[in-house]
Amino acid sequence: MSLNKLISLNNPKSLISEAYRTLRTNVQFSGVDKNIKSIAITSFNAEEGKTTTISNLAIMMARADKRVLLIDADLRRPKIHEYFEMNNISGLTNALILNQPLKSIRKKSKVKGLDILTSGPKPPNPSEILDSNAMKILISQAEEEYDRILLDSPPIGAVTDPAILSVIVDGTILVINHGKTSIDEAKRAKLLLENVNANILGVVLNKIPKNSKGYYNNYYHQNYYAEGKC
Repeated sequence: MSLNKLISLNNPKSLISEAYRTLRTNVQFSGVDKNIKSIAITSFNAEEGKTTTISNLAIMMARADKRVLLIDADLRRPKIHEYFEMNNISGLTNALILNQPLKSIRKKSKVKGLDILTSGPKPPNPSEILDSNAMKILISQAEEEYDRILLDSPPIGAVTDPAILSVIVDGTILVINHGKTSIDEAKRAKLLLENVNANILGVVLNKIPKNSKGYYNNYYHQNYYAEGKC
């Protein structure tokens, strides 16, 4: 995995990049009544496109002259450092366990205005760490410096981490993979988030086949991330 996943960076004029712009706009208008600064993303299963989605959304937000912090909060299978071709020697776990300041462990990306906080070393107890007061303080501190804080989290069908994070952040996006996520799984993911009173900003339907009915006319509504896996 590499920068090739970041189509918003490598091919900003593509149809898929335009779809990311639409998603950025939709997120922006979802905060009309409430200021949405921190956003987590999850899916029911692994490899449904959530990391590709949140990474490209972060790029598009930064290109709209926003100060953006992208956090890899998937402490079980972190991928953000691979997408942006960074080392993962230190990161989120260092901040939460060792109390290292954010400014000392965040990394500059190739996109102006976009900083990355990779996951750091894998901990033995991810759920407990994410549910800590230190995590709440980190998000609060980041909100003072950044316009948007985006968090990649594990699949909610596998672990409780996304439910924990959804309580801390202002909103959550759910990614559903066309042809992979079943209707029951999608309903289950929504229910798990609703059980903790998560603010579900919306659903991204991913990997719609190009030959499906209405693809061309509705790509910007539906087929946000046809090339990504996470």
